[in-house]
Amino acid sequence: MPDSKVFLEEVDRDSAVGPGMSRRSFLKWSGVVGGSAALLAACAPAEGPSAHPGVEGDPGAEKTVWSACTVNCGSRCPLRLQVKDGVVTRVLPDNTGDDEIGSQTVKACVRGRSIRHRIYNPDRLKKVLKRKPGTKRGDGQWEEITWDKALDEIAAKMKDIKGRYGNEAFYIQYGTGTLGSTMATSWPPDATAFARMMNCWGGYLDHYSDYSTTEITQAYPYFYGDWVSSNSLDDAQNAQLQVFFGNNPLETRMSGGGYTFITQQVKKKSSVRTIVIDPRYSETSVGIGDEWVALRPGTDAALIAAMIYVMVQEGLHDQAFLDKYCIGFDESHMPAGAPAHASYRSYLEGKGADGIEKTPEWAADITGVPPSEIRKLAREIAQAKPCAISQGWGPQRHANGEAAARAIFLLAAVTGNIGLKGGGTGGREGTASLGVKRVFNFGTKNPSMKIISVFSWLDAIEHGPEMDTFNAGVGEKPELGVRALKVPVDEAGNPTNTKLDVPIKMVWQYGGNSVVNQTGDNNRSVEILRDEEKCELIVVCDIQMTVSARYADYVLPGTSTAEEFDIHPGENSGPMAYGIISEQAIEPLYDCRNVHDICTDLAKRLGVEDAYTEGKTREEWLRDTVDASREADPDIPTYDEWRSMGLFRKFVGPVVPLEDFRDDPVANPLSTPSGKIEIYSERLEQMAKKWTFGDFRPELEGDRLTALPEYVETWEGPLEARASKKYPLQIIGHHYKGRTHSTYGNVDWLQEAHPQTVWVNTLDAQERGIKNGDEVFVYNDRGTVKTIARVTDRIVPGTMSMPQGAWYSPEEGHKLPEGANPDLPVDTAGSVNSLTSLHPSPLAKGNAVHTAIAQLVKA
Repeated sequence: MPDSKVFLEEVDRDSAVGPGMSRRSFLKWSGVVGGSAALLAACAPAEGPSAHPGVEGDPGAEKTVWSACTVNCGSRCPLRLQVKDGVVTRVLPDNTGDDEIGSQTVKACVRGRSIRHRIYNPDRLKKVLKRKPGTKRGDGQWEEITWDKALDEIAAKMKDIKGRYGNEAFYIQYGTGTLGSTMATSWPPDATAFARMMNCWGGYLDHYSDYSTTEITQAYPYFYGDWVSSNSLDDAQNAQLQVFFGNNPLETRMSGGGYTFITQQVKKKSSVRTIVIDPRYSETSVGIGDEWVALRPGTDAALIAAMIYVMVQEGLHDQAFLDKYCIGFDESHMPAGAPAHASYRSYLEGKGADGIEKTPEWAADITGVPPSEIRKLAREIAQAKPCAISQGWGPQRHANGEAAARAIFLLAAVTGNIGLKGGGTGGREGTASLGVKRVFNFGTKNPSMKIISVFSWLDAIEHGPEMDTFNAGVGEKPELGVRALKVPVDEAGNPTNTKLDVPIKMVWQYGGNSVVNQTGDNNRSVEILRDEEKCELIVVCDIQMTVSARYADYVLPGTSTAEEFDIHPGENSGPMAYGIISEQAIEPLYDCRNVHDICTDLAKRLGVEDAYTEGKTREEWLRDTVDASREADPDIPTYDEWRSMGLFRKFVGPVVPLEDFRDDPVANPLSTPSGKIEIYSERLEQMAKKWTFGDFRPELEGDRLTALPEYVETWEGPLEARASKKYPLQIIGHHYKGRTHSTYGNVDWLQEAHPQTVWVNTLDAQERGIKNGDEVFVYNDRGTVKTIARVTDRIVPGTMSMPQGAWYSPEEGHKLPEGANPDLPVDTAGSVNSLTSLHPSPLAKGNAVHTAIAQLVKA
């Protein structure tokens, strides 16, 4: 295998951009991939479970038990932990299943295989910590205290806050480090142990959606009525063409039993032509792509408008589908009372409010994609029958990302591919699932009905009583299982206003790193949180001293998956549903406790222990979970059978959403007001008249809602970058092999294998005298990052990309580049959120952290 540094340099020098990649570099790349595959294959027997699990791997192991990697990568991987003398000595992969889609072995990726380095990490929390009096959050000054003292003090502070502000002042922060568990789950918030306890004690201020999908989650109700996935990726074998908008399953769904395996197998067996539309030439482009369309970040809606313009001009769109299943495409299919020329076709033809025809020449200036390529792409997508169109969650994580998500949905509708085998809805790929009924997690109801966007919590700390539906997206809690905000309406269907009464005064963070690090604008977040007059109590429960833990008042040491037993429903395995029951491999380390026991003791101090536990142990709740799940699906084994098996899998079949709607839209209407696909949303038109921007944050002025999935030029978008001398480069943050968000970000093996860098195009680097491997500063008004340049043709010119999730490490005393903010520290870890903004998207109030501009200079 070639030296990795030399290999990367040679791939870039030989222009690893698909058709232009040299044979020499391609063979080297293939060698690396093949070597990795061989390494994985050598770790497991060819087929079937091991008859002697104590001998496999570590001959001296006393036992081998099933465990799991539970992080938020979209997969859920079984691990077999080998133990000797109470210590995990080896981590083995799944050794059941085969190499066929639908019964595949679920092999963990490099992250899960390195989990021993998380269990025994130098950053592992050992004792309960309390911030020393007189110090500020983030100073790193702690004193060790007992569990009893910590829980007594936390309970007393909670009672005091409740007495002064009520339950609306309590907030459970977003965290997905253990979302793959049941009793130990960290998300969704209403499924967590702390949420159940709070429900028994009067409730809390909830949040809707998640940092991954806020914009697309809020786009769905105004197009499809509810969350609708696209077809599962195994179904692409039925497609003539597969189109990925910012979808990168070979990095974001990396496990061997997930979509890395499935997409490669489908490509191998069906040779489906695959086009990847992305600012980066991603691993998915490298692994299964036939063509890379390199566009500027945040411009998907402009590209799609121009493609549909071409389709309409050349009669390539599916007018029959649009007429039967949709409203709002043309003037003949608008809701009663809609303004004239408000249809999408009028928007395309320049008859709408902006008066601009959405020609390929118009889009080329915005997207950077040449007009000839736009025309070619439009014709190919329109004429491929069927065409599997899907999107990752990168395109929607922008300012006005809701419109970008709706635009990709629209392309699937205009080409008539919805509800077909080999087609797709334009959403993220779907998957089979077991449908585990989590009776402990959803057995209580939050008495508080108010809810805010997952990204609005810092605003609610600073501006709580100023926030309402119209200026901040405050709403009513939706029905259980509904992911989007429920906007209250009056009897006539007009939006009404819900207001927060108090600010957030306590934040609970469990199994996540979103207090600081995974939220935008690290430096501003820290500034808000260090002010104890605003948020009075921050408690973090985790297994590591994370960035978020640094800014807590109390840090509670939790247990890892190896130190507890649980149920882990699988995800993103195509037509195969599966789940894992993990065993406790080792005793809890140090003074660590599992979150259920922590909340039980805290509930006792708050007077709600009986309501919280209902007299059941942790294992009894898990047994109830399996029993309830078996009532819905008798194929699921009993708890004891499943525990013995470790991994249970079941073939369910490909996912093809909206087949019933396509078969009979009258008998199977959507949950939109019209029952149809709403290209023009009358509700958004009404909301646009009511919603305001900039009431308590003037920088939000200028944001707007649109009834159509229009391209809207936004703050710090491509046109602003092009016009700016100070910050001429866009910057985005991509998912990375070395960590899942920030989880595994402190593991030595992965840091060595996947060091932090900033991707920069060769032309942009040459202009600045930067070579591959140089130390560089990336900066804007919000922060300065010091990292290593990855000079490559695998990113569109004018754009940088920094792998997200690196652990924010602010340092003083560095000589700053000219133009950098002198009042802020230098982040030497390379967290992209030291550069991103807290400016939310207009509809979802979501994290638009892919919308940012910055400068790059050699250090």
